[in-house]
Amino acid sequence: MVFDLIGHPFLTGLRSIANTMIELKVEGMDCASCAANITKYLEKKGLTKVNVNFSSGEVVFEQPKDEVPMDLVVEGINRLGYHVVDDRGTPFWTLQRKLVFCAIFTLPLLGLHLLMMAGIHVLQNAWVQFALCLPVYVVGFLHFGKTSLGALRNGSTHMDILIFIGSTAAFVYSTIGALMNEPNYLFFETSATIITLVLLGNWFEKRAVKQTTSAIEDLTKLQVEFARKIMPSGTVVTIEASEVLPGDWLQVNEGDKIPVDGTVLKGSADVDESMLTGESLPVSRLPDDRVLGGSIIAGGNLTIAATATTRDTTLSQMIELVKSAQINKPDIQRLADRISGVFVPVVLGISVLTFLVSFFFFEIAAQKAMLNAIAVLVISCPCAMGLATPTAVMVGVGRLAKNGILVKGAQTIEVFAGIKNFVFDKTGTLTNGDFKIKKINYFAENQPEIRAMLLKMERHSSHPIAKSLVRELTTSEPTTSVTVLKIKEVKGQGVIAEDGEGNTYRLGSRRFAAPSVEDGQAALFFSKNGILLAAVEIEDATKPEAAALMDYLRSTDRSPVLLSGDRASKTNEVAQQLGITRIFAEQMPADKLAIIRQLNTEAPTAMIGDGINDAPALAQATLGISLSNASQVAMQSAQILLLNGSLDRLVKALAISTATLQTIKQNLFWAFAYNVVAIPVAAMGFLNPTWGALFMAFSDVVVIGNSIRLKTRRV
Repeated sequence: MVFDLIGHPFLTGLRSIANTMIELKVEGMDCASCAANITKYLEKKGLTKVNVNFSSGEVVFEQPKDEVPMDLVVEGINRLGYHVVDDRGTPFWTLQRKLVFCAIFTLPLLGLHLLMMAGIHVLQNAWVQFALCLPVYVVGFLHFGKTSLGALRNGSTHMDILIFIGSTAAFVYSTIGALMNEPNYLFFETSATIITLVLLGNWFEKRAVKQTTSAIEDLTKLQVEFARKIMPSGTVVTIEASEVLPGDWLQVNEGDKIPVDGTVLKGSADVDESMLTGESLPVSRLPDDRVLGGSIIAGGNLTIAATATTRDTTLSQMIELVKSAQINKPDIQRLADRISGVFVPVVLGISVLTFLVSFFFFEIAAQKAMLNAIAVLVISCPCAMGLATPTAVMVGVGRLAKNGILVKGAQTIEVFAGIKNFVFDKTGTLTNGDFKIKKINYFAENQPEIRAMLLKMERHSSHPIAKSLVRELTTSEPTTSVTVLKIKEVKGQGVIAEDGEGNTYRLGSRRFAAPSVEDGQAALFFSKNGILLAAVEIEDATKPEAAALMDYLRSTDRSPVLLSGDRASKTNEVAQQLGITRIFAEQMPADKLAIIRQLNTEAPTAMIGDGINDAPALAQATLGISLSNASQVAMQSAQILLLNGSLDRLVKALAISTATLQTIKQNLFWAFAYNVVAIPVAAMGFLNPTWGALFMAFSDVVVIGNSIRLKTRRV
C-alpha cells in the first residue's frame, strides 16, 4: 500500500497516513544516532513499524490496537531533547540562533587565547573569561545535556554525550582553577570553542543534508493545489485538487500542471513529463492517451477524465517510494550501526584511560592530561559513521527518481549493483509491444463474427499483444456484435469465453487454444469447442535501445537471458537480432518460475518484464524490474520501476546504483579511518581540544560532501 504523506496539514504536527499510521515532524535530530535514540524510545512504548529519518525530521510509526496516547509520545520525544513541531511552530532557540549567540561570546575568548599563544598577554583576568564562557556553556549544557540525559534514560548513547562531558570537564576544571587563582588551569576558551564549533558543524550538516533530500522537495513542488472541474452543465469551476474524484472531467490549459492522473478526452498538447519520467523532450498527448498528474502542458489544451485521486497518482507514489527508500537501511550499514552502538562507551573508556596513563605513568601535568582526555572526547565522531550510508542513499535514490527510475527500498540499490544475470521477457519488454496484424487466417466463413469475438475477448486481457490488437481491430473496420456471458483470462496462456448456448471459445497460444494444430507462423489461435476458427500472425519490432543495452551488459561482465512464453521461432529471431545466446522459449508461468529459481542459484538474477504472467517471476528473482506501461500486478511485484518504459533507463539505473554503492564504501572508509587515526593522535597529546572539535565537524562535512558529489558525478 502506498501512503500519501504530502499536502494534508495536521494542527498538532501529526498526520494520519492510514488507519493506524502516524507521522510526526521532529526538529533537533543531528545524525543517525539521534534517529536511533527516538526509534528505541518508540519501540519501548510498544509502537511498531517505526521509521525515523533524521535528515527530513520525519518520524513515522504504527499504533497498536491498544493505542498509546499521542500526548505521551510527544512528551517523551520532547524529554529526549528533541522538539515535536506543532501548530505553534518552531521554538525560538533554533540551531542558527544558538550558533550566533555562542559565537559572539566565543570569538573574544578565542582571540585572547591566540594572542596569548603569540606572547601577547591581554585581559588575563580569570573571572572575565568565566563571564564570557558561562553563557556559551549554559547554551551547550541545555542543548547537549538534555539530549544526553534523554539518551541515558533511554538506555542508549550518542555523540552529544561526548561533547557534553568534554565541554563540562573543561568548564569545571577551569572554574576550579579560577577559584584557586591558578592561571595554568584555565582553558575556558576550550569549553566555549568546543560547543560553538560543534554547533557550527551541526549547522553545516543540516544545510548539507538538506541538499541530499532535494529530490523529494522537487517532486513535492509538482503537486497541484487547484483544478478546473467541468460540471455536467458545462460550467468550469475551480476546486481543490484533493477534492478531485475518478471520473471527473478537468480542463487543463497551456502552462498548467495536470492535477491528477487521467485519460485525454478532447484536445491535443505537448506535455513536459521530465520530472516524472526523465524524458527530456515534451511528449504529444492525444485523445485516449494517458497523462500523469504533476506534468506540465508545454503547448495546447486538454480535457481529461481523472483516473485517480491526488493520493493515488503516479506522483504521490513516486514521493512515497523515494521517502521509503531513503529511510530504508541497506545491509552495508549494519556494520556501521553495530560499531556506532558501542562507540561512545569505548571512547569514554579511552578518555579516562588517557588521563590516568598520562598523569600517573608518564607524569604529565594534570592540566595537559585533562586536555588530552578532552581532546579524545571531542575528536571522536560516531556521527560520520551514521551519516555515511543514509546521505549517499538519499542522493542516489533522488538521482534515480529524477531519471525516471523508482526503487523500493535502499537495499535494492545494493543488490542491484551486484546482479549478474539479467533475464528479459520478450513481448513488450525487448520489443515495442506495438503489434500489427500481419495476417488473419480464417478456417470458417463467418469472418465478421470471428473478428468481433476476437475484439471482445482481447479487451479482457492486459497483455501487451491484446492491447495492440484491440486498438487495430477497433480502427480497421466495423464488426458484428456478439453476445458473451463470461470471459476469463488465464495468466500466461490466453482468454476463455462462454456464450449463452454453452459454447467455449479459447484465444491464446497454440498449446492453450489449439493443441492439436501443428506449429505454424501464427502467434495467436482462436478456437470454438476445440475447433480452430482462426490463426493470427502478428508483427513486432525490437526496441531501438535494446541492442545497446545487451552490448553494455556483456561489456560489464553481465549475462543477458531471454525468457518468453512466445513461440521458439519468434523468440530465436529476437535473440539473434540482439546477440543473446541463452534462450528459453514457449515457457508457461510455472516454467518461468522454475528457470528463475535455477538462475538464482547460479548468480544474483534480475527479471525484467511487464505482463501479468511475469509477476511470479518478478517476485521470485533476486530483483524484479518492471516498466511503467506494465500491468499493475507486474509493477507491484517489482523492486525497480522504469517510468517511461525505456530500456536505456536500465543502463542509467545500473550506473547510478553502482556509483551510490561506491560512495557508501568511500564514506564508511573515511569515517572508520578518521577515528582510527584521530583518537590515538589525541590520546598522545598531539591535538588541542579546540582543533579536535574543528576536525570532528570537518569529518562530517567530508562525508556529506562526498555524498552530495554523487548528484553531479558522471556515471
